[in-house]
This record gives sequence, C-alpha cells and structure tokens, in this order.
Amino acid sequence: MQLEVLQRKENPLLKRVEVTFKATHKAEPTPTRDALRAFLAKELKATKDIVVIDFQASTFGRYETVGAAKVYKTKEEALAVERKHILVRNKLIEPEVKKEAAPKPEKPAAAPKAEKPEKPVAPPKPEAPKAEAKPEPKPEKAAPKEEKKPPAREEKKPAEKKEEKKEEKKAEKKSEKRPEGKKKEAK
Repeated sequence: MQLEVLQRKENPLLKRVEVTFKATHKAEPTPTRDALRAFLAKELKATKDIVVIDFQASTFGRYETVGAAKVYKTKEEALAVERKHILVRNKLIEPEVKKEAAPKPEKPAAAPKAEKPEKPVAPPKPEAPKAEAKPEPKPEKAAPKEEKKPPAREEKKPAEKKEEKKEEKKAEKKSEKRPEGKKKEAK
C-alpha cells in the first residue's frame, strides 16, 4: 500500500496538523482504519495513538481510498478536542455501555406440568338462546331507475367450448332420429 499526503495544514490553536490523504492499495482489500493510522503515523513521524482519522472513503472499482486525518501533539489534546464517536472509531476510548434503569427481577422457573395438581375441568355452561332482533323494514323510497345494460358476454375456456359443441351435436343426432312430428329444438 502506498500513502500520499495531498494537503497538510498546521492548526496551532487546537495543537494539531490536519491532513488529507490518498492511499493506493492494488491487489489488496480496502485498508482498515487501524492500518491507515499506522501508515499515517509512519509518514508524519508520529505515534499511532495521536493520529485520528476523521473519515475514509473508497471509490467503487478503484484501488484508492481518500480521507482526512488529524495529528495532535499529545493524546490528551486529542481526547479533549475530538468528538466521542470519532474517538471510539479510532479505538482511542472504549464505547460507553448503556446502563439499565432498574434491573429486572428474574421470574421463577415454571414448574413442570407433571408436578402441578390437576384441577377438575367443569363442563361448559350451556348458553341461553338469544332472541334475535329482526331489523325493521325501512320505508322504501322511490329507487332511481336502473339502466338496463346488455348482458356481458361470458368468455368460456376452450375445454368448455369443446364440451358444448359435443353436446349440441348429440342433441342434433337425437332430433334427427325422431319422427318429424315429435322434433324438439335443442338450445
């Protein structure tokens, strides 16, 4: 991995050096924050515990990571100035564990079913039949005239159509066999 410092700026009020960098990592995975801190410390002739990486970003399809870092004079300066989540990311402090408001009392373990005395089960009580209230008919108002629509065509599946044709043919054959006086029309 090669590390290149793109910009370097002294900040005497906060007692730090602000750096932007570009790391090229061909045939290697994206470097970790820890690895970048070690390379920056070596490049800037400082110790790893005073280097804080603000952000790092890799571009899809490229072997480059760009980012910004700050190198403080002492670790105490870094702890005083930097935000907590940045210090946690850089492993300079341990993350705070949220405390529970009150410890929950432990529930006693449920006794096995075999040990529980069985209670006799009472038969269910029959319910009294409820009288059903019949809704009173409302006075009918003149209903608006409904428009008559032509009946919609029912689409039949091919199998149903074949069966229907077979039935029609059977009906025709039966009517042909009967004498003319008793012929019925098949529908």
